[in-house]
Amino acid sequence: MALIELSAITRTFGAFTALSDVTLSLPPGRVGLLGPNGAGKSTLLKILMGLIPPSSGTGRVLDEHLGGDRDAEGNWRLRRLIGFMPEADALVPGLTGVEYVSLAGELYGMPRRDATRRAHEVLSYLELEEARYRRVEEYSAGMKQRAKLAQALVHDPAVLLLDEPTSGLAPAGRDAMLRLVNALAVDHGKSVLLSTHLLADVEAVCERVVIMAGGRVRGQGTVADLCARRQDRFRLRVEGTATAEFRAELEGAGAKVLGDTGPGEWRVAVPAEWSNLTFFRAADARGVVIRALTRDDETLEELFLRVVGSG
Repeated sequence: MALIELSAITRTFGAFTALSDVTLSLPPGRVGLLGPNGAGKSTLLKILMGLIPPSSGTGRVLDEHLGGDRDAEGNWRLRRLIGFMPEADALVPGLTGVEYVSLAGELYGMPRRDATRRAHEVLSYLELEEARYRRVEEYSAGMKQRAKLAQALVHDPAVLLLDEPTSGLAPAGRDAMLRLVNALAVDHGKSVLLSTHLLADVEAVCERVVIMAGGRVRGQGTVADLCARRQDRFRLRVEGTATAEFRAELEGAGAKVLGDTGPGEWRVAVPAEWSNLTFFRAADARGVVIRALTRDDETLEELFLRVVGSG
C-alpha cells in the first residue's frame, strides 16, 4: 500500500495559489517535505489531514480518499490513521499535560478511559511523566513540543505528519526531538512525513525527500537518487611532510582545491580532461601518500539550492 498518492493537487485562496499541480507517489517510510517558508508545505499537510479540501486534483493517503470516508460510527476513518503535530503551539491553557493528551485521544475517537490510559503511557515514553499534572502553559519550549508529539501519538496512528517539529528548540532539544522521531519510525514502524525548512533535520531522519518551492514539487526521491553524481569533484586525504607542495602541484596541473575538510583532507575540482593518475603522479613526485580518494557527489544542500534556484 502506498503511503501517499496525489495527482495534480491544486489549492487556491482567492487569487493566491498555495499549491499548483502537486503530483506525488510516496511509499511508507521516513519522508522529508523540504522547502522554504511559503513553499506550500503546511497547506499540503492540511489537505492530507482532510482539514481543507484541494481546489482540484485527486489523491489517497493509506488507500483512503483525501478527507476520508466515515466508518460505521460516523467518524472519519483517515483521521484515525494519522497523527498531526502542528507548527503552532495548539495547546489548551488550563489543562494539564495528561488532560491535554487525553482530550486529543477523545477527539480522535477513543473512549475516555482508553484515551486517559494511553495519555499516561505516551507521556511516560516521551519523558514527560513528571510533568503530566502540570499545566501545559508552564512547560518549557522543548516540553511543549513533546506534548504536541504526545497528542499526535495518543491513538497509535500508522502515520505521523510533523510540521516543523524542531521549531524554537535549542540544539540539545532539537537533537532529542529528532532522535525521538527516528525511534518512532525505526523501532515502532511509524511512517513519518516531516515538514521542515531545515536541511539537517531531513538528513538526520529521512530516507526520502520531496523538495517544494512556490507551491510546486521541484524534486522527489531518495537523496542518493536525487543528488547529482559528480564526475569533476573528489575528496582527497593525504599524509606526508610536503602536502603544501603536493597541493600546489595539483593546482599547477589544473585542479582547484575548494576547501579543507580536515588536516590533509581537501575537496578538489578537476577539469574535464583530468585523469586520476595525475593525483598519484603528483603524490609520488612530492613524497606524500594518498590515503583516500573518493568522488565528491552533490550534497543535499547543493541539491536544494539547485532545484529551488532553477525555478
